Amino acid sequence: MSNAFFQVPIAKNEPVRAYAHGSLERDSLLAKYQEMYNQNPIEIPLYIGCEQVKSNEKRKLSPPHEHSKILGHYNYGDASHVQKAIDAALKAKTEWANLPWNERAAIFLKAADLLAGPFRDKMNAATMLAQSKNVFQTEIDAACELIDFFRFNVQYMTQIYKEQPESLPGMWNRLEYRPLEGFIFALTPFNFTSIAANLCAAPAMMGNVIVWKPAESQIYSAQVIMELFKAAGVPDGVINMVTVSGQIAGDVIFKHKDFAGLHFTGSTSVFKKLWKDIASNIDSYKSYPRIVGETGGKDFVMVHKSANPAEVATALTRGAFEFQGQKCSAASRAYVPSNLWPEVKRIFVEQVSSFKIGSPDDTSNFINAVIDSKAFDRITEFIDYIKTQADAEIITGGNYDKSKGYFIEPTTVVTTNPSFRTMCEEIFGPVLTIYVYPEDQFEQTLDILDKTSEYALTGSIISNDRYAIQVATKKLENAAGNFYINDKPTGAVVGQQPFGGARGSGTNDKAGSAMNLMRWVSARTIKETFVPPTDYRYPFMG
Repeated sequence: MSNAFFQVPIAKNEPVRAYAHGSLERDSLLAKYQEMYNQNPIEIPLYIGCEQVKSNEKRKLSPPHEHSKILGHYNYGDASHVQKAIDAALKAKTEWANLPWNERAAIFLKAADLLAGPFRDKMNAATMLAQSKNVFQTEIDAACELIDFFRFNVQYMTQIYKEQPESLPGMWNRLEYRPLEGFIFALTPFNFTSIAANLCAAPAMMGNVIVWKPAESQIYSAQVIMELFKAAGVPDGVINMVTVSGQIAGDVIFKHKDFAGLHFTGSTSVFKKLWKDIASNIDSYKSYPRIVGETGGKDFVMVHKSANPAEVATALTRGAFEFQGQKCSAASRAYVPSNLWPEVKRIFVEQVSSFKIGSPDDTSNFINAVIDSKAFDRITEFIDYIKTQADAEIITGGNYDKSKGYFIEPTTVVTTNPSFRTMCEEIFGPVLTIYVYPEDQFEQTLDILDKTSEYALTGSIISNDRYAIQVATKKLENAAGNFYINDKPTGAVVGQQPFGGARGSGTNDKAGSAMNLMRWVSARTIKETFVPPTDYRYPFMG
């Protein structure tokens, strides 16, 4: 029973460790990486209620940068496991929903401190192994961003609960925020460990119960997430992890009367299909499900003729090629004015040519492997297509090799056609397309940019002309949910730049903000009258 109003610790962003050569943190992380790389093969179960479930089908886990290495296997489930996960979630629901909010807050604050301390190396090393991220990108994602999600969401949760209506004399108006009636389906991507965990944790923090299907290429680090939740005190059944096909999961979940919401990050095409599946079953549900999704992007860098060439080149190299272009926010198209292009090209090519490519345990490598064979084949198909086109020229990269790992050189395309295929379609890999526009056609090029892609996730304007910045900010107001001025279009920080986009990029419910948490509650207004009337007659009737 709550008998006090509690003030939670003020959320602060977790400092990002630099992992400099010779530092203890670097040595500790690389030692953990080697330990996990060389340990006996592990077997990852399905987590359903209080059980760690094994199935008859085992699938191997291998690093993208060394696909012959077997880290272990995971158990692959079927429809019966999905149903058991739903049953376990619903069994846990009443007790979890009735737990005072401060107790739920304590669990996730503990998760943050555990991750900042004893779990940090393990979570980071698992992400390096499972998703082929270098130490710095891993630190930003699997440690710092996830810690920030836990701490800031606790703060946002308390802000939501504090939001109360006014009361006139003779009455007391109250507003309570109930968890949704049913269970939430979290469907998560491979590219960010923090996103995978937050898509479960955010609705759970608000009193909901979760059935979670992680991406098959992220299951190694997903297990560490489940270990973290358990260590923090998340009760059995509140978050259930099932490793099954998306089709099987959807067939069971979207036909269940207690399905209450979808928390999704992934491709636009998959999200649209899920929305249609939910709509086709709408008559089956107790209530209208909440559908929250962050989907595809064709993220841009728009450059004005007043920009600094070195700043432009660096925004492109970092924005396009960190984590092999597999960030939702990665720069994949750029518009560079003709007056700057020669110098931008010189610096850019020089920077990209200095990249080293290889395994993330060699910290001199800026580029690692793309996630799997399917991604490798899709990305290289684009590269092969580019090579056949007369209106496009490859100025960096263009080569690839999957004999040992799924390695693709950072590839840069310059096109004379602003509607070239790779200016429009999402690639989700290390491919950047640049259109060089006449320097005095800035506003016309803004119009082209705005109409070229169906997406509206991230974008940036680089300029030293304040009028040009204002023009771009206004003209592109619907082209990006996260808009950057004189910066690359990546690197959103929880508590500073809530993340999400609209158009074909999702519902823009802004992960890492109170806006997202509001989607996982249903408000109830309570009015109490202290002295009720005893006669139906009003004064006007006298």
